Amino acid sequence: MTSPAPGEAMSPLLLAAPRSVLLLQGLMGPLFRRLGQGLIRAGHRVHKVNFNGGDRATWNLPGGIDYRGTKADWPDALRGLIRQFAVTDVMLFGDCRDYHMAARDVCRELSVRVHVFEEGYVRPDWVTMEEGGVNGHSSLPRDPEYYRRTAALLPPVPPHSRVMSSFRRRALQGLAYNAADLFSRWHYPHWDNHRPWHPLVEGMGWARKLWRKREREAAGQALLTRLEQSAAPYFLFPLQLDSDAQIRIHSPFVGIADAMKTVIQSFAAHAPAGVRLVVKEHPLDNGVRNWEQVAVDIATKFKVADRIDYLVGGDIEAISASSRGMVTINSTTGTLGLAMGLPVAVLGDAIYDMADVTFQGELDDFWQRPTPPDAETFAAWRRVLIERCLIPGGFFSDEALDKVVSHAIARFEGRPLAPE
Repeated sequence: MTSPAPGEAMSPLLLAAPRSVLLLQGLMGPLFRRLGQGLIRAGHRVHKVNFNGGDRATWNLPGGIDYRGTKADWPDALRGLIRQFAVTDVMLFGDCRDYHMAARDVCRELSVRVHVFEEGYVRPDWVTMEEGGVNGHSSLPRDPEYYRRTAALLPPVPPHSRVMSSFRRRALQGLAYNAADLFSRWHYPHWDNHRPWHPLVEGMGWARKLWRKREREAAGQALLTRLEQSAAPYFLFPLQLDSDAQIRIHSPFVGIADAMKTVIQSFAAHAPAGVRLVVKEHPLDNGVRNWEQVAVDIATKFKVADRIDYLVGGDIEAISASSRGMVTINSTTGTLGLAMGLPVAVLGDAIYDMADVTFQGELDDFWQRPTPPDAETFAAWRRVLIERCLIPGGFFSDEALDKVVSHAIARFEGRPLAPE
């Protein structure tokens, strides 16, 4: 059966027939195991490639395949698996990992559909499931008129409820995954992690964050209280993960420190006097590097240390709502700000960066003349994304995973998402 071109819809009758699915790497935790169980219950054939012991431990189902070869041999190995199991669909989390980028090329060559999962373009309580690629690899256009025109033909978004999410659960899953990876390296001699840290180092970082959780929460709340009581105007700069492909591949920066230097230097030179900059740590940062100290050092260099605040935790919605605007590289937190009507400046390649939605000038001008989004255009963009590549749910609670799995299978099979 020939697959349609990217973005072209396939007949629901074809999608409803049993298919052969090959899962590659998922998020650290039970996401792909739960998804595999759901696909099997729905009558599909499922296999899963395990690249390391963490993958194998979190899969723990029949159909697991240990890949122990080199990265150079992976494309040919994948071609063999696709032919051996008559694979019709490949599913993966994040399309910029080395093994996944090679997989996308092979699947394109063999007309195999690729379904990419990611954190939701729109948060909270949404997950991205997009065919072909996500973020900078997405086939969705950057034309505001396209979204206004398309959204006008769609019904309202079905009722949507929030889901629980546990930082402790996320951290423990990361520790367990890295431990399984570390103690099985002998079995996967050529495994090359896409993340820059040894799993032992990353595990120690997560352990330290868990140990200091209450202290960090108290520090975050104290800063929020000071900002509220002082009523000082501020801009918000939410950090992303230093290992994130959105930084390495879809932005002009080599890392978070490079981005912080650009933002703080511009703020120092062009922001109005009396305005502050709040740098917000990513909630899933592993704690390996002290980003607060990096921010202090850069701010000191540009003589604005007394105007820079570093927020280690706290409710991103609350801190965003009181800000003058948001600067982001390409984080989906930007869509949270846009939904609140905040001006948002984007420094990298973001799917939502377009006229009438984000600030289209230079960063140096943003501090003086932040421009809010056109509410109608942003609502149209959001409506089209929900229709095309978003599903309700999350990753860090049983309730959230239940929603992701049921809605992912419905979309995979060409069925409408069930109302909540």
